[in-house]
Amino acid sequence: MSKVFNFGAGPAKLPEEVYEIIKNELTNFENSGISLLETSHRSSTYMKLNVEIQDVVRNLLDVPDNYKVLFLAGGGLGQFAAVPLNLISRTGTADYVVTGAWSAKAAKEAKKYGKVNLVLPPTDKYEDIPDQTKWNLDPNASYVHICTNETIHGVEFDFIPDTKGVPLIADMSSNIMSKKVDVSKFGVIYAGAQKNIGTSGVALVIVREDLLNQALPTCPSLLDWTANYKQNSILNTPPMFAIYIMGRVLQWIQRNGGLEGMSQLATKKASLIYNTIEQSNGFYYAPVAKNVRSKMNVPFRIGCPGDDALEKEFLKGAETLGLIQLKGHRDVGGIRASIYNAVTLEEVQALVQYMEEFYKKHSK
Repeated sequence: MSKVFNFGAGPAKLPEEVYEIIKNELTNFENSGISLLETSHRSSTYMKLNVEIQDVVRNLLDVPDNYKVLFLAGGGLGQFAAVPLNLISRTGTADYVVTGAWSAKAAKEAKKYGKVNLVLPPTDKYEDIPDQTKWNLDPNASYVHICTNETIHGVEFDFIPDTKGVPLIADMSSNIMSKKVDVSKFGVIYAGAQKNIGTSGVALVIVREDLLNQALPTCPSLLDWTANYKQNSILNTPPMFAIYIMGRVLQWIQRNGGLEGMSQLATKKASLIYNTIEQSNGFYYAPVAKNVRSKMNVPFRIGCPGDDALEKEFLKGAETLGLIQLKGHRDVGGIRASIYNAVTLEEVQALVQYMEEFYKKHSK
């Protein structure tokens, strides 16, 4: 089979170098004679790995000492519930900035546990992030929740909101570790690993220590950040293999320029695609406002509105060339290229070459 270029939104491509490491370690982890898949989570081998990965997270993001690093089961969706369960108790209300499908789902989940204030007017089009002067923030809110990069709609924050002292909570599932972030500006950062830093099954949570010990009495132990911190993320048998893979991906990032290197690469890759769209005389169309276009997920249409027949032909032709998982999310249609850290510049160049050839063939 010819080489496949995977532009899937998640579970997404892993670095090829990491696959080689996994192959070599799969059946004999750390010279233990057995696989990590059959190693006790209470063993010194796993406990050492657990701490090592926490240290990598701290190093890459320059995490301040007053923040705790947790590895939790349930992915990002689990944290949609964990956030209100752990934080909404202070006032019973929370602010949600809905800029796409995932922040909308987070707000819907939070309504089960308290009052949710939608900071922005409801809409069925997510193409921009309104200026903060238009936000309806509640000073009584227990926290303000944002999604820094909307995987489906391709909207990415280019600023850190000023929440006037109210803890800022960020779902960074699809752009974490793609650029430097001032962790001290956030109360909590969380991310499902399967988009940019690993595979499915685990969520990375970074929580400021003053936000612990606030969970609702009904909060399940598995979602209780304080209970998990006290057990060093080994409250029960954790998703060990997913945590291990996340660690190997993070170490790969360290070896390849850290977050500065990932940021530079992300800018190059995204610019190649967006420039191709802009230079197509309207043949390709990106619906998102230029200042908030995602560098991780690039949704686009052929024509405006989209030409379904041409888009199907584009996707079929792409697959014959090994350019896979480019179909847009079912909620929005069209085409979407997810270009996370592990997607190489060469792979994006191959996509752009195909886009240019398709344009020449079908433009009028």
